[in-house]
Amino acid sequence: MTSSISILHLHGTFEPSGKAARVARLMAAFGTRARHVTVSADPHALGALATIPAGIAHEVAQNAPPLAGRPSVARYEAIARSMQRFDLVLTYGWDAIDGVMARRVFGTGKRVLPPLVHHEDGFGPEEATGLKLERNLYRRMALPAAHALAVPSATLERIALGPWKQPAARVHRIVNGIATAAYAAKADPRALPGFRRESGEVAIAVPGPLVAAKNPTALVRAAGGLSGRFRLVFIGAGPERDAIMGAAAAMGIADRVSVIATEVPAYRWLGLFDMVALPSVSEQFPTAIVEAMAAGLPVAAMPVGDIPAMVSPANRPFVAEWPTEVRLRDAVQALMNDEGLRREVGAANRALATASYDEAAMIAQYRALYEGALGRPGALG
Repeated sequence: MTSSISILHLHGTFEPSGKAARVARLMAAFGTRARHVTVSADPHALGALATIPAGIAHEVAQNAPPLAGRPSVARYEAIARSMQRFDLVLTYGWDAIDGVMARRVFGTGKRVLPPLVHHEDGFGPEEATGLKLERNLYRRMALPAAHALAVPSATLERIALGPWKQPAARVHRIVNGIATAAYAAKADPRALPGFRRESGEVAIAVPGPLVAAKNPTALVRAAGGLSGRFRLVFIGAGPERDAIMGAAAAMGIADRVSVIATEVPAYRWLGLFDMVALPSVSEQFPTAIVEAMAAGLPVAAMPVGDIPAMVSPANRPFVAEWPTEVRLRDAVQALMNDEGLRREVGAANRALATASYDEAAMIAQYRALYEGALGRPGALG
């Protein structure tokens, strides 16, 4: 019997997110063919562990060398040494790039290190409006040590080929996929404790972590200018919660804005809503958009990353133009005003999501990428 593949995952954080959901789904797809060890640069940011399915061989590394810190040969060597017992190393984002650099510095000579695949899913608020030159240079130095660079969006692919100067053969664009069929099921009213709506209200969901890059207070300010009855529900947790409720109070709409933190999968509750809004200033190929589309909902969003191209043509007029919150308000208002339009746009989104964003294609592409790095076709299923 072939032994299972031992995989080391190096994250900046492993909190609930589209990236974490994809990682958990791939773990489930590989099943008993792989064993997994997770390291987070922030050892307290491990909330997504709850999303890993039961029965998956997984553990969190104890006493792992720090991924974060000033450049240090000793730290790089310790990271490289920690890789040696694994078959494959997967690194995620800027906050784990030192894992790639460690392999670059110590992956030659007598020390034999496993192949490494690096993943970039987007940027934090510090690079939301422009790339940092020093980070571009660091990536250029580190990434030659990676077997491949995986990105979910055309925007990131252009950045990888341009400012990061990666050869096309090393860059793999794999769009984020979900189990689209699950989102066609009728939503369970009990799946979102604390959710309520009054007769005649248009319910607007805002899924995702409550962090600055998601720009949640901008949506609250935009909602303050809406006419008509609405219920705005932020579904997630994070440091922006108080700012959201403070902005709602300042706009006089605190009774129509709420925050619900839940670990219940989105497919169980998205159907309770009439539309989804995403005010983020930094996204690439957000899973929240794909989930909304699969649930048959229209989306009002900012034009960041691949969002303008990933929604259906019917939905594109509701991807707001820069630079003001007023444009986002207008996009939300147009969808609020017309129930038939919401149904039409939602149906077009569902058809596109089912045809183009199902998880089966995503899993097959990641499986082929990882097996190629290992040089072991069929090793992961």
